[in-house]
Amino acid sequence: MNIAIAGTGYVGLVSGVCLAEKGHHVTCVDIDEAKLELMRQGHSPIYENDLEELMRNNNAAGRLHYTSDYRSAYAHADAIFIGVGTPEMADGSANLSYLSDVCRQIAESVEQDCLVVIKSTVPVGTNDKVERFLHDFQKHPVKIEVASNPEFLAQGTAVHDTLKAARIVIGTESAEAEAVLREIYEPFGLPIVSVSRRSAEMIKYASNGFLALKISYINDIANLCELVGASIDDVVEGMKYDSRIGEKFLHAGIGYGGSCFPKDTSALFSLANSLHYELKTVDAAIQINRKQKLRLFQKARERLLTLQGLKVAVLGLTFKPGTDDLREAPSLVNIPLLLEAGADVYAYDPAGIPHFRKKYPSEVTYCASVKEALTDADACFIFTEWPEIASLEPGMFKSWMKNALVFDGRNIWKPEKMAESGVEYYSIGR
Repeated sequence: MNIAIAGTGYVGLVSGVCLAEKGHHVTCVDIDEAKLELMRQGHSPIYENDLEELMRNNNAAGRLHYTSDYRSAYAHADAIFIGVGTPEMADGSANLSYLSDVCRQIAESVEQDCLVVIKSTVPVGTNDKVERFLHDFQKHPVKIEVASNPEFLAQGTAVHDTLKAARIVIGTESAEAEAVLREIYEPFGLPIVSVSRRSAEMIKYASNGFLALKISYINDIANLCELVGASIDDVVEGMKYDSRIGEKFLHAGIGYGGSCFPKDTSALFSLANSLHYELKTVDAAIQINRKQKLRLFQKARERLLTLQGLKVAVLGLTFKPGTDDLREAPSLVNIPLLLEAGADVYAYDPAGIPHFRKKYPSEVTYCASVKEALTDADACFIFTEWPEIASLEPGMFKSWMKNALVFDGRNIWKPEKMAESGVEYYSIGR
């Protein structure tokens, strides 16, 4: 099929590349000409495993194109996928301004019957409003339908999550729209869950809300473990064999971040409030996560008389490994506190430094290696479990640091191993 993609962020670009990989002819639309030229050369504007290789292959095969001319891209598309951002507003609700801008362009451009597919995470009922909006502003007498097709990709594994998804959720209000989406996804050979548009919208929020709940729950239990003298590692080991619970998203640490969980839980809670319903479980997850990000700093303040003038190594800036995304990362909460307390912060991250430097161009010393950050440091904070950080031997902290004092927010090492190497080690729930 001839498919247009509105937006080339994580959702839009990954979706477009993977659709092209399955044989569709895809045109990605963006307003940034420099970004478009970069993609035409086969370079990804986002840090994502396997994405550039697929871009180059499909560019060369002539199935993948990039343009700022939205009129030509949308005019004769069989389907238009919308993957623009829906960032959180001050009140927790979703900002739909980017979505409305794209819908206005689509309405004015389409010259044949087409299906508009919303992949962006949007409040329940948005698809209905979009369809009415498109009909209000369309310039040509063609049939425009709207379908919901939420994404479930995780940054760092987005390509795999798209090509090897556990399921594809489609929300439609007609047999014709469902048939188009089934045809588009037929080459993927994956299970398809076909529901109404509103149910599809809710599936996305309910899924992310549940995963956020699991993370906050195990972090809450980890904090209690510290008080009663239990080990969260042992507790999870005993829980994970129960098939009703499983082991995923039960890794204690300093909370979740990224572009999805914080935004989607806030949006879900805001939606419920607007309907005079209180989602107490989701609110609890949000509150626990907010406090959890401060656990390491609190431990450091309890241990140290002062941070003034100390060299503090920070390992990991991004919210998770495998991405350069800083959104809602624990580093963004903790580093300002470290600086305010007078610490000299030396930071290392294999992907996140360019973005972090834009926020703190001179206040932080950026290092080219883990060893450079740790050398002669008085304390170390670990916020992201990148492989080059997680592969450190405990003895390296003792050898390189002035004082082997480590605050680990990702529970990477066994406490007894760190103790054997002479490292004073603080983690979560142990």
